[in-house]
Amino acid sequence: MIADRTGYIIWVSDLKAARSLDKYGTVHYMSRKMHYVVFYVDTDRAEDTARNVARLPFVKKIERSYRNELKTEYTKNVPDKSRFYSL
Repeated sequence: MIADRTGYIIWVSDLKAARSLDKYGTVHYMSRKMHYVVFYVDTDRAEDTARNVARLPFVKKIERSYRNELKTEYTKNVPDKSRFYSL
């Protein structure tokens, strides 16, 4: 069974120290150019983990990802006009 996950974007000042975030959750991506880390953690312990990570000295800012709340199933309400443009 797959657990529900919450994503966080963590802005850091030191990428070498940001490698230690692995013990708090799953590090998905680290941007070397923009100095941020995409980080996933179980939803049931997300708030506690975010508070603990925010206390680390190399963390500048934490933003929660709203990807879970976005609608990902799309409907097509517009009729297909490609038949009007055929040869």
